[in-house]
This record gives sequence, C-alpha cells and structure tokens, in this order.
Amino acid sequence: MALTESAGSGEAQSLASGRDPVARLRLAGIALVLALMTLALAPLQLAAIRFGWRLAGRLPFLWQRVAVRVAGLRVTLRGAPAAGRPLLLVSNHQSWADIMALGSVMPLSFIAKSDVEGWPVFGLLARLQRTVFVERNARGRTGKQTDSIADRLSAGDAMVLFAEGTTSDGNGVLPFKTALFGAAQAALRASGAEAVFVQPVSIAYVGANGIALGRFGRPLAAWPGDVALMPHLAAFLREGAVDVDISFGEPIRVTPGSDRKAVARACEAEVRRMLRSSLGFPDAA
Repeated sequence: MALTESAGSGEAQSLASGRDPVARLRLAGIALVLALMTLALAPLQLAAIRFGWRLAGRLPFLWQRVAVRVAGLRVTLRGAPAAGRPLLLVSNHQSWADIMALGSVMPLSFIAKSDVEGWPVFGLLARLQRTVFVERNARGRTGKQTDSIADRLSAGDAMVLFAEGTTSDGNGVLPFKTALFGAAQAALRASGAEAVFVQPVSIAYVGANGIALGRFGRPLAAWPGDVALMPHLAAFLREGAVDVDISFGEPIRVTPGSDRKAVARACEAEVRRMLRSSLGFPDAA
C-alpha cells in the first residue's frame, strides 16, 4: 500500500522495514538488473566519452529508459522539451529519482554538486552521465564553472540545472540560486548563437500503487539531505509503482541583454506554478 496522508506510522514503518520477502526479492531483482546493465554499458560509454562519439549522449538515455521501467517509475509528460539549442533546463529537485525520471525523457546531462562525484556507485553513474560537477559555495570559481557548463551547452548538449541547490520535501519550491544562470549567457559567447533557451521544468511525485500521494506521503519520493540515502532508496524501490509528472514550461529566450536574476525569478515562478498544478494545489500560494 502506498504511503498516503491517511497512512499511520505503523504502515510507514512497515514500508521501510523491508521484512516482506516479496519486497526483498523485488529489490534484489532491481539491483541485479541495473548492475548487469551498468556493467554491460559502462565500458562502451567510457570509450564514447573518451573519443567524443555521439553515442555518449545516447547510452545514458537508454540506461534511464530501462531503469524507470525496472524501478516501476511511471512518467507522465506535460508539455515538451524545447527543440532549440543551446538548451538549459531549470528544474526543482526532490530526490535521486529525479535523475532517472528526467533522464528517461531525452538525452541530457546534469549539473551536480561536487561531492556527488565521490559517492560510491552514484558518483560513477553521474560520471557516465557526463555530469558537470560544481562547488556551489565557491564563489571565486563561479566564472570557471559557468564556462564549463557553457562549453557543453554550446556543443549542443541539453543541461539540467537544479536551481534550488538542494532537495525539497516535494510540496513546494525553494528559492532559486541565480549564480549558474550565467552559464546561459556564457554559452552565447562560446557558441556564437543569437540566443540560448532556458526552459522551466517541474517534477512532481503524485501517486504510488494507484493511490494519490498526499502532503505527508510525498517524503516517500522526496529525499531531504538529512535522510540516509540507501534506506530511502530501498523503501522507494520496494513500493513497486510510483507516478511522476514532468511538466515543461515555455522556454525563455536569453540574449546578451537579458537579466540573469530576472530569468531565474521567471523560471522559479513558472516551476512553482507547474508543480502546484500537478499536485492539485489551489492557484493561490
């Protein structure tokens, strides 16, 4: 049974306990399939990255497409990714599952905090996804980091920026940090393009096993930083079927004269609006 607003603490503990042998078997099966798929594709992906093959952008997309099916993550799209390039996708962030969900929609790469690179397993997967790692609190390196992102944008890669800078509880959107929005204008200089497209994206976890997730049930999917990763991951995967809405807003055309902070505020407002719509919240905040 899904963890909903009406679920009691006993049900929540049962979900997290993992004592159900069927749940344990499902979890082991997911881990085995994903491990075998990673072992099969990783050498080819490393070669593709090393030699600059276009395949380097397609293999992670294939991995994510399979992973969401195996994990039981059911993705519903509202709107569509922009066709124009360079393209920076600006999204809210709730969970490690955001990577699988959004990565299954189209070939793309992520911008992540630098300590992710050293995480066991996840650091390797992030590198295979061609993630750009940044130190969000190193203000002296902001210019260099935006240039690294801009190089990827100008090469035609769609990049995802989780602009909150951390994970939320899934019921709202935290204030967007504006520093890395400068990558859009840096990409203009690097690519010679007339404009860069910055597209707001919202990710909303709306149900589990056919039952709507309420405000207090959403932590099933949301992963705040003070919660241990592996137990949360195991509880999520044991659920069997989690529904996620991904909404794409109208892309914002960024030119040399655009105000970085104004673009960030516009993206934040649109992501908040789309998230509330997916969750069925009233229009008024």
